[in-house]
Amino acid sequence: MRCPLCDDTGWKPVDDEAGVRRVVRCDCWRENVGRQHLAEAQIPKRYQHCTLDNFKVYNESLDKAVAFGRRLVDMFPPADRRGLFFEGQPGVGKTHLAVAILKQVIQTSGLSGLFYDTRDLLRIIRSTYDPSIRTTELEVLRPVMRVHLLVLDDLGAEKTSEWVEETMNLIVNTRYNERRLTIFTSNYLDIPDDTDPNSLLFRIGFRMRSRLHEMCEFLEMDGADYRELPVNGGADDLITLWKMRKKGTLPSPRSRQARAQLREPAVRDGRADLKWPGGRAGS
Repeated sequence: MRCPLCDDTGWKPVDDEAGVRRVVRCDCWRENVGRQHLAEAQIPKRYQHCTLDNFKVYNESLDKAVAFGRRLVDMFPPADRRGLFFEGQPGVGKTHLAVAILKQVIQTSGLSGLFYDTRDLLRIIRSTYDPSIRTTELEVLRPVMRVHLLVLDDLGAEKTSEWVEETMNLIVNTRYNERRLTIFTSNYLDIPDDTDPNSLLFRIGFRMRSRLHEMCEFLEMDGADYRELPVNGGADDLITLWKMRKKGTLPSPRSRQARAQLREPAVRDGRADLKWPGGRAGS
């Protein structure tokens, strides 16, 4: 069916405030371009369902992270050209939120976007050094450096080396100089300790950390590990898990019995509740 506004030309006539007729890009063109860019964004199947609307918010840190995400979508690209850096423990929803923002930016703006797990990106770059691989390093890096919005997931998880540091600094500095936005996620907290293996500074070094603070708004996401949520678990159960994680009272994952009970829903009044070793968490 042909578009009634542009007759499939991609341009529709409009009258400006002075009554002068001109042509602008049609909505159908933006939608088609958005679908194409979304298909090319390399979003893993596990995260293709992620949206801002289905992200569960149950505390202030998550609410703030979503608010910054929505603002980035609404103002893309923002005047300050700053991206976002989501930090927090595994399972709090950092990747979900980053992908949701990426998808919505692509769909609403028609601009290009790209998702990469940092370890996968480095593995692909390394593979280009194999003479049997026809893809060159530049062919891999060019879209990473030029795409309008890039998500680099799990920064710091890769094993540190001089090559890793130089490669990541090249990507980050190029995007910084070109004023292209990037969303980063990391399980490593931004604490000023270069001797702690669990700190972001230890994993990426002083130079990149400094550049990231120029490029991004840092947002710490505090929450439960959604991977511990039973199949029938809901928002109330996430709150319970979050509070127990903060108190350090979660059962040890080393026990097979504990792992099984963590995922076993107990039914009460027609709804599922978490069942814990030695008792059941409150609703």
